[in-house]
Amino acid sequence: MQGRNGHVPVKSISTHLREARSARGWSQPRLVRELRQAAARRGHQLPADASVKRRIASWENGHSTPDDFYGPLLCDAYGVTAAELGLAHGAGADSAVLDASYPTSPYAAIHAVGQLWRADLSRYEPLLEAEPSKPAWSEASLRWLVAPDPAPTKPRTGGMRVGLGDVAAIKTTADMFAQLDDQFGGDHARHAMIQYLSSDVLPLLHGQYAEHVGRALFSTVAEVTLLAGWMSYDACHHGLAQRYFLQALRLAQDANDRRLAGSILSAMSHQATFLGRYTEGATLARAALMGISPVATPTLRAQFHAMEARALARTGDVAACEAALAAATRALESRNSDDEPEWITYFDEAELAAEAAHCFRDVNSARRAVSHAENAMSGSHVRSDFFATMVLADAHLRAGDADEACRVALDALDLGEQLKSARCVSYLAEFRRNLASAGSSRAARDLAEQVRDHRLWTAAETQVTASA
Repeated sequence: MQGRNGHVPVKSISTHLREARSARGWSQPRLVRELRQAAARRGHQLPADASVKRRIASWENGHSTPDDFYGPLLCDAYGVTAAELGLAHGAGADSAVLDASYPTSPYAAIHAVGQLWRADLSRYEPLLEAEPSKPAWSEASLRWLVAPDPAPTKPRTGGMRVGLGDVAAIKTTADMFAQLDDQFGGDHARHAMIQYLSSDVLPLLHGQYAEHVGRALFSTVAEVTLLAGWMSYDACHHGLAQRYFLQALRLAQDANDRRLAGSILSAMSHQATFLGRYTEGATLARAALMGISPVATPTLRAQFHAMEARALARTGDVAACEAALAAATRALESRNSDDEPEWITYFDEAELAAEAAHCFRDVNSARRAVSHAENAMSGSHVRSDFFATMVLADAHLRAGDADEACRVALDALDLGEQLKSARCVSYLAEFRRNLASAGSSRAARDLAEQVRDHRLWTAAETQVTASA
C-alpha cells in the first residue's frame, strides 16, 4: 500500500526489513557484520557497532528509514533489490560524496568539493564518521607526481564575473579562520568556515574569469580547502579531512602551485602517521620532497623531512628518523624568510623542536624528548604549544618523573582551556593511560583532583573508558 504521494509508508519499510532479517535467521549483530563487509566492498568503513545497531533498531521500529548510503548496503547484504525491501532508493544509489578517489579534472574537483561542503553543512553522518581510504593516499600522490604540467585554464564564461579582488577577499577571510583555528581548535569555527565556502566561494568557482585569475582562484581555494582538511582532522573527522585534502591537491595541481601541493601531501602524511599508517606517512612525506624539488624552499624541505621523521619514529627506525631530523635542521638553518611562501613561515625552530620532541618520545629517548620539548614553546600558537607541553609531560613520565609530568600536564590543561580539538583530547587520553600504567602516586591523585571538572580532562576520561 502506498501513501498519497506514492511513497511506501515507513511502517511497510520496517516490516520488510524485519522480515528480511528474520528470514535469514540473523541477529542484529550478524546484520552489522554483513553491512560492514558490504561497505568494505564499496571502499567504505562503518562507524562503531553500537551506532549501526541503533540505526537498525530505528529502521525496524519504523522510527526512520535507510538513507542513500545505508539503503544500498542493505540490498548488498541481503542480496535483494531496493524494491524487495520497500525502499525508494535504487540499489546503486551510493552517495558520490563518500568517493575518495582523486578528481580527474579541476572541474571534477570543484563539483566534488561543493558536494562535500553541502554534505558537511547538513552534518551527513556517514561522511562525518567515514574512515580514510588507504588506497586514496597512494593514488593521489602517484597521480600528482606523474601529472604533466597543467594546460592553460580555459576562461570561464558563465556565472558572475570574478577578479583578483575576489580572490584577495577569500584569502583574507581564510586567514581569519586560520587564526581562530590556531587559537581555539579545529571544531570552534569549522562549521562557519564551511558555510562561507559553500555560500560565497562556490559561486565564484562556477563564475567567469580569465586564465590568470583562474590560476590564482584555484590556488587560493586549494589553500583554504587544505585548512578545511586540517580543521576536520583536528576534529577527528578523518575520512572527511582526507577528502578535503584530495580536492585541495587537485586544485593546487591545476593552479600549477607545486609548493602548495607538496604542503598538502605533507598534511596527508601528518594525518596518516596520527592514524597509525606509518609507512604511508613516510611515503607521502617523501613524495612531497620529490614532487617539489625544483621549486622547494628550505622551510618546505625542513617540514617534509620532519614529517618523514615523525613516521619513521613510529616504525622504530631510529637511525633513519635521526637522519631525517638532521636533514630538517640543515634545511631550516639555510632559510631566507623573504623567499618562503607566507603560509609556511610559521614553521620555525620552535616547530621543528616540537617535531623532534615527538620523535624522541616515540623512540623512547625520554631525556632527548624533554630537551627538545622545552624549546618548542612558541608563545603564539596555542594549540601547538598545548601539543608540545603534553609531549613534554609524557617525556617526563617516561623518564620516571611523575611529579614533574603531572605539573607540566597541568600547565597544558591551562593552555587548552579554550581549545575545541579532538586531537588535543587524544593527546591527553594517551597521557592518562601512561600515567595509570605508571602506578598510583600522590602527584597523579592531586592532578586528578585539580582538573576533575576540566572539559578536556573529562573528555579524555571518556575516551580512555571507551577504549578499555
